Amino acid sequence: MQIKLESLTRICSRIPIQQWLLGVGCVLLLTQISPAQTTEAANWFQFRGPLGNGTAPGQQPPTTWSVGENVRWKTAIHGRGWSSPVVLGNEVWLTTATLDGKQQFAVCVDLETGQIKHDKLIFENVEVQKDHHETNTYASPTPILDDKYVFVHFGSYGTACLRRDTCEVVWQRRDLPCNHFRGPGSSPVFYKNLLIFHQDGFDFQYVVALDRATGETVWKADREIDYGTDNGDVFKAFCTPIIIDVAGQKQLISPASKACLALDPDTGKEIWRVRYQEFSATARPLFDGSRLYINTGFGKAQMYCVKADGHGDITDSDKIVWTQRKGIGSKPSQILVGGRLFGVTDDGIVARISTENGEIVWQDRLGGKFSASLVATDAYLYAFDHEGKGYVYTLADEPQQVSVNQLPDGCNASPAIVQNSLIVRTTTHLYRIGK
Repeated sequence: MQIKLESLTRICSRIPIQQWLLGVGCVLLLTQISPAQTTEAANWFQFRGPLGNGTAPGQQPPTTWSVGENVRWKTAIHGRGWSSPVVLGNEVWLTTATLDGKQQFAVCVDLETGQIKHDKLIFENVEVQKDHHETNTYASPTPILDDKYVFVHFGSYGTACLRRDTCEVVWQRRDLPCNHFRGPGSSPVFYKNLLIFHQDGFDFQYVVALDRATGETVWKADREIDYGTDNGDVFKAFCTPIIIDVAGQKQLISPASKACLALDPDTGKEIWRVRYQEFSATARPLFDGSRLYINTGFGKAQMYCVKADGHGDITDSDKIVWTQRKGIGSKPSQILVGGRLFGVTDDGIVARISTENGEIVWQDRLGGKFSASLVATDAYLYAFDHEGKGYVYTLADEPQQVSVNQLPDGCNASPAIVQNSLIVRTTTHLYRIGK
């Protein structure tokens, strides 16, 4: 393991025990309080935002924009990367890489001015994995932020903790094997003092939890899934997990190829699982407080509505409320807002799906290609395609299209919503769209 640690022994030894009990010692290491617990408007600290589901309550970004309208700034981002922008305070972070994957970078942009504050080479790769898919990049997983640190993740190429103020590397890991076979895509999440992420590849499939302060492995859970084949292409997946609370029990909802597992986030031990036929699961799950909405991935994606209080293998049990095969996209994550479930397919059909029975109750054909996940405020739904079009809809039972907006380049990354602005990453630039 390659780790660089900050020396804190001398500092910590001078701190009175009372202050440790108050949590001051924890702040000197790494904050264990998620930024999601704040109400700060400039908070989109992880993939899919502070709530992990793409929603931005209380925000009012514009519903119309173009190159000449409602663009506060536009900043060129070198290289190629589909990682989504994350925001905390006055900083926007994202990752990028050279086209050949030999160099991978962390980039920080000032939220107010659009000026680049940090642009640091994190990893250099003498060799890269073969069969990297042309639609993926070497910088697709989204970073995650806490009050002092940014954690950047490039799959098996490496994971690093950086100081946000100086971009200094605190620790790094490059010894967690996985042949992603098409490229990495899963993003890390926080749980207490842990950084948790998936490694679902051609050769290895597991979930790992690292200590956020040191980078040391706390637990590792190998997938024990019958994939029904020896074709490693079917073993891979690209999902980002979520943490939920079910009657006081924390669960890490961890979709993989052929199955979704619920794990104890403290130990990695399995609580329940549901099996399905699809592979390469990509979309992040959703939770409404009692039921999960799980996208099963490629091979004709399905949506599963699952009661989250099960134990063991629940595939053939009454814990499965409904399944839906029609109108479910493979790549863009769905969104649950105002009690309504929305999705957009890879080929541009936006739909509202009944949460009661899974039926498609409304849809609109947009055309185009979609990879970016849906985002929403209390009033509007936003969808971005590969050609630079941004669609806005109301959130009614039968949504109405409000506008179709055009930028010069398209979106594969999911946008962020902060300070009444959309932070949009296109294939070439980062935009702040706000009045």
